[in-house]
Amino acid sequence: MTAPLTPRNNQPPEEPQNPWAAPAAGRGAAADPGALPLHGRTPARAYFEDPEHVREVREAAVIALAVAVSGVLLGVLWAWLAPHVPLIADTKSIYLKNTEGEESIGADGTFVLLALGFGVLSAAVVFLFRRRGGIPLVVALTAGGLLGAVLAWHVGVWLGPTENVIAHAKQVGTGVTFDSPLRLEAKGALLAWPVAAMLAQLALTGLFGPRDPEPEAMEWPGNPPQDPPNPH
Repeated sequence: MTAPLTPRNNQPPEEPQNPWAAPAAGRGAAADPGALPLHGRTPARAYFEDPEHVREVREAAVIALAVAVSGVLLGVLWAWLAPHVPLIADTKSIYLKNTEGEESIGADGTFVLLALGFGVLSAAVVFLFRRRGGIPLVVALTAGGLLGAVLAWHVGVWLGPTENVIAHAKQVGTGVTFDSPLRLEAKGALLAWPVAAMLAQLALTGLFGPRDPEPEAMEWPGNPPQDPPNPH
């Protein structure tokens, strides 16, 4: 007869390990540093507790406000440069003086071109002062550009001819040409500024922004050390 195999030190045989089993409590979490809890803090709270992140958010708020306020200048330029639609009135009605004119389309086109220029200019000015990108900066330019475009729209309408067409026609008299109120027919033109600012900021950051340092080559045990290059 053959004696049964007995493990050393009279220890019971170890059970085979199941590679698909869940890790034991306390082992997997301690082994993975990235799995450490936030000690009751949410990710948003942890983000705003970082002084660097708080500073970026404050700068982004200031940039958004400055970009939005510059919409006043866009409204002034739009009211000055946009073509106006000529109207004429008789004793009964008010008519377009030139039924085939494209002044209304020209007003929208002027706003779009000015907004695109303001978007690129605002992104360039911010990049010259910051010299780097970041999500808060892109959000600030986008939000500020949208608010600035809306402000420019209302300022241009306010600076343009009066919106009370009937009173204006009575004031100028019958058969006298006068300008219609300045209108923005295509409301999608309001997106020209934020889109241009966002794309310009991403392009400037990608072309001229700081580069991340390249990771150093990892040395594995057993690999022979590399000799420095011979200058000769």
